[in-house]
Amino acid sequence: MSDLTAPVRAAGAGDDGAAPRPAFLITIDVEEDDAWSGSATVRTRNAGFLPRFQALCDRYGLPPTYLVDWTMATSPAFQEFGRAVLEGGRGEIGMHLHAWTTPPILPLTGADHRHKPFLTDFPEPVMAAKVTTATRTLQDVFRVAPVSHRAGRWMMDETYARILVEHGYLADCSVTPHVSWRGTSGAPGGRGPRDYTGYPEHPYFVDPGALHRAGESPLLEVPMTIVPRRYGPLAGGARALLSRGGPAGRVAGRLWPRTSWLRPNGRNRREMLELAGHALRSGRDHVEFMLHSSELMPGGSPYFRTFRSVEALYDDIEALFAYAAGPFEGMTLAAYRAGFAARAGRRPGPAAGPPRTGQENPCTSAK
Repeated sequence: MSDLTAPVRAAGAGDDGAAPRPAFLITIDVEEDDAWSGSATVRTRNAGFLPRFQALCDRYGLPPTYLVDWTMATSPAFQEFGRAVLEGGRGEIGMHLHAWTTPPILPLTGADHRHKPFLTDFPEPVMAAKVTTATRTLQDVFRVAPVSHRAGRWMMDETYARILVEHGYLADCSVTPHVSWRGTSGAPGGRGPRDYTGYPEHPYFVDPGALHRAGESPLLEVPMTIVPRRYGPLAGGARALLSRGGPAGRVAGRLWPRTSWLRPNGRNRREMLELAGHALRSGRDHVEFMLHSSELMPGGSPYFRTFRSVEALYDDIEALFAYAAGPFEGMTLAAYRAGFAARAGRRPGPAAGPPRTGQENPCTSAK
C-alpha cells in the first residue's frame, strides 16, 4: 500500500523498471447539499461527512481529487478538512464550477437556483470572470494553484476549454463518452447541453477549437469511465419499445440503462467491479471513479436519502476500493496528467493562475 505521507507519484514512476500499474482516479465533486433541488438556500453541511470518506481512501492507498465548488471553498468546515488533506499529501484540490452560485452573480433567469444555467449559457466575459473567482478562491484558501477541473453539470465547450487553458488548468474530466445530455436543460434559451456520444473514451490533449479531438493545448481531457451496455434480444427489444420519451422512457432508462459508469448508484456494485476488471484485461491505463460529496450525507442527494442507504453506499465503495488497491495504483488527476505528459514527451505545462492580461476583467467583482 502506498505511503500517503509522501508526495503522490506520477504515473509510470515505478522504481523497479516494471510496467506501471493502471491508475485508479477518484474524483469527488465537492458541492453544496442537494444541488439537484430547486432551493434558493445554499447549505454545505456535507463537508462534515468527508473525513470518513478520506479515511477509507487512506486505508486503501487511493488518494482522491476533490473538485471544489465555490460554495464549499468558502465553507470553514471544508477549508479545515482540505488543508489537512493537502498538508498530509493525501489528495488533491481542484476546481468544480456551479455557474448559478459562483460570483459574479449575474442572473440569467428569474430563478437561476431552479434552472441551474450552464456556465456556457453566460457571455464569455462572465464565464471567464467566474472561472477567475473560483480559481483565486482556491488559491487564497489552500495556497495551491489548482490544475484539475470538472465542469458543473458536465457541460464543456470550446470557449470553456480556452478559458481553462488561459487560467493554467492542465487536466479536465468533464467528458462523458457514450452519453448525450440533450434532454437536460439549463437556462431557457441557452446554448443547451452537450452530446458526448462520439467522444473518445481515452485521454487526449484537447484541441480548443474542437473539443472532441486531440490537439496541442496543455489541457488533458480525462473522460469518465463509461462503457455502453449490451442486452440480449428480449431485454433489448423491451428497451427499444419503451425508450420513446415520457414516463415509459424513464422507466426503461432505469431498468435498462444505456451505459455503465464507474459511479455508485446504490445498485451497481457488480457493474463497477466488472468495469474495473474489464479495464485491467483490456490494457487501459486508468479508470476514473466519481461521486458527489453530498451523496456521502444522508439526505444530501436524491439518491441516498437515509442513513441506511449511505451505509450501503460505503459497502459498495469499499468493495470496489478493496478490489482496486492491488492491481491499480491510486493517483490524483494532477499526478496522472504529469505521467501522461511525460510519456507523450510533453512539457509539464504552465503554472496555474488567473490569465495574465495586465488588467482585471470588469466582471470579476461579486454582485
